[in-house]
Amino acid sequence: MTLHDEAAHEVRLERLAAVAVRTGLGLRPGQELVLTAPLDAVPLARAITREAYRAGASLVTLLYTDEEAALARFQLAPDAAFDTAPGWLYEGMAAAFRAGAARLAIAGDDPSLLAGQDAEKVARANRARSRAYVPALELIAGFATNWTIVSAATPAWARAVFPGDAGEVAVARLWDAIFKASRVDGPDPVAAWARHNADLRRRTEELNARRYAALRFTGPGTDLTVGLADDHEWHGGATTAKNGIVCNANIPTEEVFTTPHKLRVSGHVVSTKPLSYQGTLIEEIRVRFEEGRIVEAHARRGEEVLRKVLETDEGAARLGEVALVPHSSPIAASGLLFYNTLFDENAACHIALGQAYSKCIRGGLSMSEEELVARGCNRSLIHIDWMIGSGAVDIDGIGADGTATPVMRRGEWAA
Repeated sequence: MTLHDEAAHEVRLERLAAVAVRTGLGLRPGQELVLTAPLDAVPLARAITREAYRAGASLVTLLYTDEEAALARFQLAPDAAFDTAPGWLYEGMAAAFRAGAARLAIAGDDPSLLAGQDAEKVARANRARSRAYVPALELIAGFATNWTIVSAATPAWARAVFPGDAGEVAVARLWDAIFKASRVDGPDPVAAWARHNADLRRRTEELNARRYAALRFTGPGTDLTVGLADDHEWHGGATTAKNGIVCNANIPTEEVFTTPHKLRVSGHVVSTKPLSYQGTLIEEIRVRFEEGRIVEAHARRGEEVLRKVLETDEGAARLGEVALVPHSSPIAASGLLFYNTLFDENAACHIALGQAYSKCIRGGLSMSEEELVARGCNRSLIHIDWMIGSGAVDIDGIGADGTATPVMRRGEWAA
């Protein structure tokens, strides 16, 4: 990399940090920030820390993760270790969120880190972590505080996306893709995000006005009807957390999404992109739903892990989200398979197993658990997005009277 390239990279890195803090978090002066990042993301983590203090943060607490150490656990730890998780850590994070701290995560995991490890141990470890994470997850899913996720190019992730390139070249290409998808290539990315959020808001307003009872997806290997929760509400882009702060939970984002009714999903569907889950790749997922629950599940690769995921709890085999993304989105147009849900879910329409977002019910953020469940919201320890859209998939909105109206044709908005 030349000095000029290095200077240009630093400019875009600082712009990404500004978008993360100013648009992703909407960080307020005096607010604390809890920041997590992989070791390979140190430069971005430091840039975000600097930007947070410029924005008036009272304290940035930074927690790093180490994939080599995580892998060592599966290679060397005793069997009983896989039912253990640091509940004290997640309780502490939950306490920070309840006290008003913002949350920012930098993603950049190796999508195949645990591919060669025992699937039962992986499932047990994920289950233990999910249970321990509940106190913090409930606050995040309920938008009790402002939060966001951004990504950093790491060597292992870059190798997966660009397997034919040398290490430094692959990392540089992945950074370019991240910067472009995150809208930081222009001179004023914060303004670019404001325009993008306005576009997504217009789309959600249109869908909310139509009040569909269900969506029907049809395409190669897919005929799936997703009933929508009672009093559901579409969201996309910026949202207002319970603390009154406007944030963008995902950088990048191209989706509009809502909550399915956990009992009203039927039919069969195939995935259109691989799912990278906790270091395992799950490819060519094929499932069948009856009365909202997956009753048959297969995958060409990673099927054992998929089955373990579905056994996490009663809600793990039901849906908590359905999202619409045009096939012409910038991430889809890149032609890249990112092996990272944050990006790949913004290249295609998708569904999510597990926990529903209470904000996708009208008035849901102030409702009790019982009120949300009564409207069809699913509850689970997990929330896992996987892609079912493509340029060959059509979507119809089904009215309360059964009338079908085109929503998407061949992956693009019908109107």
